[in-house]
Amino acid sequence: MSAHVDHLVVVATSLEQGVQWCQGALGIPPGPGGEHPLMGTHNRLFSVASAAFPRAYFEIIAIQPGVTPARGGGKHRWFDMDDAMLQARVASDGPQLVHFVASVPGVVSAAKALATQGLDRGTVVPASRQTAGGLLSWRMTVRDDGQRLFYGALPTLIQWGEAGEDPARAAHPLDAMPASGVTLEALQARHPRPEQLQTAYAAIGLSSVDVIPGPPNLIATLNTPRGRVLLESKGI
Repeated sequence: MSAHVDHLVVVATSLEQGVQWCQGALGIPPGPGGEHPLMGTHNRLFSVASAAFPRAYFEIIAIQPGVTPARGGGKHRWFDMDDAMLQARVASDGPQLVHFVASVPGVVSAAKALATQGLDRGTVVPASRQTAGGLLSWRMTVRDDGQRLFYGALPTLIQWGEAGEDPARAAHPLDAMPASGVTLEALQARHPRPEQLQTAYAAIGLSSVDVIPGPPNLIATLNTPRGRVLLESKGI
């Protein structure tokens, strides 16, 4: 099994706030995104592909005003977006890097591999959204409580395409994204239990994210028109 970084997740209070932050912090306007009726969220996207992370993009995501998630039954939105502490942090400090998503060739198998480590990554949920080029489909792990785990350092797992479709042939958001001028050069996860996190990464074949001991933090190093920028989750 081999996993790679698919996209970084930055949560904003609103997409308008996220766009302003992106232009100020990274020096570019984000590209178009879409809506997720299943979760009641919407996003803006842009490529951060680099030699080290050739299929990586950047997601700015926010709760869509006035939209009730189709995923009911008391289930929460993905990425801890319903968490009061996360919402308060974003409201006070602005958009925050909170998580990353890893692409795997078999999402069910990868979720089972984590389960053998005692880690419940969640149910594999089918999702989709309309784009200018057609329908994007994927299957993704989401816990009913929406939690990210390991302060966001244990990735959500995604497999692009529908069940039975070859992920190598499936449509991917990066296919329609031009170079943005921003590239991801490194991604580092700090955690007080680095051995457990490293074992989890090994179970899914993720080798491109460095794990070191320390207070919880997810650190992305980006090359941007404004120079080298570090985005940190700082334990959220």
